[in-house]
Amino acid sequence: MDFNVVLLNNNKSAEIKLQIVPAQPKKLTHLPERPKVDLAFSNLRYTVRQGKKEKVILKDVSGRLRSGELCAIMGPSGAGKSTLLNILTGYKTDGTSGQIFMNERERDLSQFRKLSAYIMQDNQLHANLTVDEAMAVAAKLKIGSKKSHEREVIITEILDTLGLLDHRRTMTSGLSGGQKKRLSIALELVSNPPIMFFDEPTSGLDSSSCFQCISLLKTLAKGGRTIICTIHQPSARLFEMFDQLYTLADGQCVYQGSTKQLVPWLGTLGLQCPSYHNPASYIIEVACGEYGDHTRKLVCAIDNGKNDIRDGKAFPELKINDGLNNAQKYAEDNLNSIIANQLSKGSNTEQTDQKNLNGVIPDPVKEGIVDGKDVEKVDVSSALLETSIPVKQPRYGNSELQQFFIILKRALLFSRRDWTLMYLRLFAHILVGFLIGALYFKIGNDGAKVLSNLGFLFFNMLFLMYTSMTITILSFPLEMPVLLKENFNRWYSLRSYYLAITISDMPFQTIFCVIYVTIVYFMTSQPPEPHRYGMFLLACLLVSFVAQSVGLVVGAAMNVQNGVFLAPVMSVPFLLFSGFFVSFDAIPVYLRWITYLSYIRYGFEGTALATYGFDRPKLQCFAKYCHFKYPKTTLEDLDMDQSSYMVDIIALVTIFFVLRVAAFLFLRWKLKSNR
Repeated sequence: MDFNVVLLNNNKSAEIKLQIVPAQPKKLTHLPERPKVDLAFSNLRYTVRQGKKEKVILKDVSGRLRSGELCAIMGPSGAGKSTLLNILTGYKTDGTSGQIFMNERERDLSQFRKLSAYIMQDNQLHANLTVDEAMAVAAKLKIGSKKSHEREVIITEILDTLGLLDHRRTMTSGLSGGQKKRLSIALELVSNPPIMFFDEPTSGLDSSSCFQCISLLKTLAKGGRTIICTIHQPSARLFEMFDQLYTLADGQCVYQGSTKQLVPWLGTLGLQCPSYHNPASYIIEVACGEYGDHTRKLVCAIDNGKNDIRDGKAFPELKINDGLNNAQKYAEDNLNSIIANQLSKGSNTEQTDQKNLNGVIPDPVKEGIVDGKDVEKVDVSSALLETSIPVKQPRYGNSELQQFFIILKRALLFSRRDWTLMYLRLFAHILVGFLIGALYFKIGNDGAKVLSNLGFLFFNMLFLMYTSMTITILSFPLEMPVLLKENFNRWYSLRSYYLAITISDMPFQTIFCVIYVTIVYFMTSQPPEPHRYGMFLLACLLVSFVAQSVGLVVGAAMNVQNGVFLAPVMSVPFLLFSGFFVSFDAIPVYLRWITYLSYIRYGFEGTALATYGFDRPKLQCFAKYCHFKYPKTTLEDLDMDQSSYMVDIIALVTIFFVLRVAAFLFLRWKLKSNR
């Protein structure tokens, strides 16, 4: 905690006193103004299918999360806390039932996502950006409508508040775990979302960093935001900093209310937390059943989240119910209907059943009053109140065209700083170019070495295919975690991102291909005619672009491990039917259709036509007999004498666009499937 030292000078004496005053937390005054948002949910249920059976993860839980408060969602492993957080954020939508309200009105998910931010457990940051650059990109994408100097003021204020001002020039890869967590928060804080979700914000941090992180969240909550986070088992020091606690056990709510009221409330249920014990650890131990099976009792007492134990409110008095009958009914029916039925009966039979006591279970609270004592009850299914609703926000902070240019500039910066993507690939093209040039030195115009020259043409296709395809397979899936976070938090549209990320590498791939082709073309003494060189280069460029598109499809559809294995295997048919190993006429009729799908065939055919077609003069021949002295003979043996260069180019362009569209569709599918 920071402190200010104040010097007090008393005029009547020479004494100078030191007074230590706690420093006031810095306030974010320049952020865009956003309305406060209260979140509530009623009878929320989540079901997943496991084989032929369905498993219920959340069992009709209810609750209310208020603005201006720091709320912790706790529970044992498998209790459903991360699932609840994902449903509240809108990250998971399938398999859910129940109602979620925003400011007492049923939530519009699209509108809600514009007002919320989800900071996931892992710090999904771009390693090749500095803190300042990452913040500048976030500001341009999220609040692009503001002027540049206004964005700079906001960035400086956020970094100063979060203690990152001295690290503006530091690469994100060089930040500590706590600093990365704060930067993740800073990136989302640019647009000042009124509701923020955090999944395990303290995971992987030491005790000091944990305290700094929770203190920051507390400060953000005091600014009027709704801050909700899941936390596994905080220390007593961290637990006291939370305003509200929402505890789950076996998919049901066992406590909702003030953290200060947890221990007294548990005491009313016969669960006395030892004075030396951490209350957060104690409620987890109770939920795990270490002190007996009290889950049903706690769920009934809190009405599965409909009751809210707040400061200054009395607790419901304990009444004796038939625990066995309640348990059987509760397991079969919805808790709300059980409560209504039990309260409506009021018969002598119920009173008789109460005498046969097997355990003490508190009676559900009716209409928020028990024996004249007020208990706050969250009734989100009641008539909706006329409260202020957030003004409709634009879907994104910038137009899709502006998003495209911002992401494109960022992607070009990544490429320039990525050693593997940029410099190693350049070195490989130059090295292999000179190696191939030396191996096939001056064979292009020798009629006795035509077969070797065809091998050179085929190897060109092979090299360009693998270098373009594998680098995309390796690099593209690494972007997926960042894409998931940024796209979900409405930084940009998927179209803008995909267009920018796919175009960004094309200039570099073009440069590398031109360098490689220029080296090998002239070292191997191919026809020194500009138009033939241009045709040769165009065919090679298109093959590299198509191979890059194949890498995008594979990278978007599967993970790195599967992609690295399957992509080369999937390329084998394209190589076999390229026309180099087997001529078109020799391929069985029922397999010839595969040749029309082979982009290697079109590339190989295009380079062969550029080299030997278009009435090229006869080749030099230093041997007694040269079968391929006339270029037309070579094309006839390859079954290419009737082929058209333009058809090859059009086919490559068509395959390129089809694969790019397919990669986009796979990427969109993968985003949905991961959620």
